[in-house]
Amino acid sequence: MNLVRSLLTCFVLPMVTAWPRAGYAQTAAEQNAPLLTQPGILITLVLILVPLLAAFIFMVLQVRRTLLRLKWQQQPAVQTEAIDFPHPQRNPAVPYQLSGRELAGQYAPDDSRGIIQHASNDHAIPFVAEKKKAQARPAIDPKLTHLILWYLGTATFWLVLGTTVGEYLGIKLVSPDADTVPWLSFGRLRPVHTNAVFWGWSSLAMLGLAYYVVPKVSNTTIASLRQGWQTLILINTAVVLGSLCLMNGINNAGGEYREYVWPVMALFGLGLIITLINFLRTVARRTTTEIYISNWYILSAIIFTLVISVIAYWPTWQNGLGETIVQGYYMHQGVGMWFMLFNLGLVYYFLPQQLNKPIYSYSLGILAFWAQILFYTLIGTHHFVFSSIPWWLQTVAIVGSMGMLIPVIAGTTNFLMTLKGGWNKIASSYTLPFYVTGIIFYFTGSFQGTAEAFRFTNLLWHFTDFTVAHSHLTMYGIIAFLLWASIYALVPRLTGHEPPQWLVGAHFWLAFLGLMFYTIPLMIGGTLRGLMWMEGKPFIESVVLMAPYWLWRAIGGSLMWLSHILFAYNFYRMVVGVRAARPAATPIREVLA
Repeated sequence: MNLVRSLLTCFVLPMVTAWPRAGYAQTAAEQNAPLLTQPGILITLVLILVPLLAAFIFMVLQVRRTLLRLKWQQQPAVQTEAIDFPHPQRNPAVPYQLSGRELAGQYAPDDSRGIIQHASNDHAIPFVAEKKKAQARPAIDPKLTHLILWYLGTATFWLVLGTTVGEYLGIKLVSPDADTVPWLSFGRLRPVHTNAVFWGWSSLAMLGLAYYVVPKVSNTTIASLRQGWQTLILINTAVVLGSLCLMNGINNAGGEYREYVWPVMALFGLGLIITLINFLRTVARRTTTEIYISNWYILSAIIFTLVISVIAYWPTWQNGLGETIVQGYYMHQGVGMWFMLFNLGLVYYFLPQQLNKPIYSYSLGILAFWAQILFYTLIGTHHFVFSSIPWWLQTVAIVGSMGMLIPVIAGTTNFLMTLKGGWNKIASSYTLPFYVTGIIFYFTGSFQGTAEAFRFTNLLWHFTDFTVAHSHLTMYGIIAFLLWASIYALVPRLTGHEPPQWLVGAHFWLAFLGLMFYTIPLMIGGTLRGLMWMEGKPFIESVVLMAPYWLWRAIGGSLMWLSHILFAYNFYRMVVGVRAARPAATPIREVLA
């Protein structure tokens, strides 16, 4: 009963007390209450501690393991004392000692079948733990390999370019007078950064991985390689033209993440239509009885993205409150029903593959799938609590945000139970740490979104840098880490080339630590800034307050940006020397062929 009472107090009471008659009065009372008594604040503090605690435990275990190994190797050899045997013929045998190589051969270990792991003649403690290499898989069509590598290569390009712009913007927050060129102003470059990593990096990487997963789980070949090249050209063209338009001051001005003007976004939409047709034809010709859950997620993500894009750019309701409601719908659906839904489909294939075991529960995956479709499509307007949109619509968004706990808990449970019995494999894998980190942030970041939907926390954090931290915690901590894991899992199987393992580790830790240095200071600074606004203090005081937190943002962003450089180099090392079919062919030639 105490547990039920606690759940009602934390989750249901904030919604029930938020109805029109008591809404604003309750808010005034909440402002006078201690900050740590607010359920949204308490939930967020717990969620921040989860990834930090997990990283700390992992670090302690690794240090302990290394110290034990060092202690074992430094133990002195057992010294045998000479024994004076009574029999004179035994005395010559006393000084005899074993060499330690009686059972060893004279040749270096060689095992082409991969049965022997970590065979080495070097017994010194390595600086970086040795990881298992990717297992050889049946070769796929070289032409499909060529297509996938082009998707992932262009995605990597947009990751480096887009986050270079973001790195520059982080520096400008610390030194705003760095330049006076209009094309390089913060207002123009910020949407260049967000749209490049959204539509260039994440979208192209997801589609490239899907061109492997969709036919693989259907046990067939892709319906049309040519349509894959067409989509590649259309999306890259959209990102190039969109970035140039934004830097030149030509934008949609309709809200965040839809700054591209409609002709540019139409190219992206056309690419998705072609991809959807291609994937549907591939699934239709499958040789399996059922449609595997990965294809459920991937196909649904494409369908939902086409729907929300049409709604977001349709001109009929693009004015007044109608545009505000559409903006909330588009912005949140873009994150949840495109990036999140698509990536979950990829994880349902690659995570079991890396563990060499089936997914824990197909039923939990289906529950999470339908629950996300039900609740995520309702939550867009929780970004506009206390605005002029109908109060009941704001409440529906808050309730939908609470409902999102169902797919998040179901999905997280499914992934963690799949990992059960395989946690020991993390130490010998350079992909599983990325997956585990993405899964942890999937739970904490999504749960934090629910906490932010409460009316008090929305009043406190909205329009502050806290929302910037939250968006990076989800789009970076979840989407980017899961994409990196899938790329590191797939590309060595396509090319036969492994990335430098110590650089993969450096990539992981720079990205993780950079994200922590980026988000935690912004959460603290955003909270203090929101309290200043609620107290009615001058706006310029909150700007002065944020200066040291913006410095930490620049430091964290620099570490993240450096990790992207390492990832780009790792990707180059994985594909260098690869000879796919017609390697000199370009996407244009493939389309015209």
